[in-house]
Amino acid sequence: MNIKIQNNKAGYEYLLAYKITVPIYDYTVEFCKRWIDYKSRTKDQMEQAARSGMVNIAEGHQQKSLASYIKLVGVAAGSQEELLKDYQAFARQQRLPIWEKDRIVREVRELGEVWDIIKKSPTLPNSPDFPSLPKNPEVAVNLMITQVNQACYLLHRLETALEQKHTREGGYTEQLLKKRLEYKSRYG
Repeated sequence: MNIKIQNNKAGYEYLLAYKITVPIYDYTVEFCKRWIDYKSRTKDQMEQAARSGMVNIAEGHQQKSLASYIKLVGVAAGSQEELLKDYQAFARQQRLPIWEKDRIVREVRELGEVWDIIKKSPTLPNSPDFPSLPKNPEVAVNLMITQVNQACYLLHRLETALEQKHTREGGYTEQLLKKRLEYKSRYG
């Protein structure tokens, strides 16, 4: 799962699971400015969950221990799940329908535009030009629910891949022990 650093970008920045969390965070901040009371705990919780979904991937990638990385990817996934529940609650409380996937793909052009930006290059540009959050709250909440669902799926896949890598290669402590035993066998 280690990806070489190119153009001063960290390895995690190449992961789709990370790249989708960037617009989720940006859009969540905008969503909260528009439709969530600025004094409410919900606003803070949503923004922090969106941020956590993004930064825990970065923090996890920096860990020497693969088990710690797996744990932080799990935290990122949990944060996205929490954010998903907040968007679903918003839709329910505002009596806004949650659309089927086909309708979202068909009617929410921003979804396709975000993915075009994400797939355009190996990493996101420093200032990706994501389309504006839709002005209609029904369209916006459905965009967010879809993106967060996509992030959850990708984070769970990343977690599974890291677990498989851990099974194949072992963890940091095992690798250190192996090096220590090799050293002892050579030099006594």
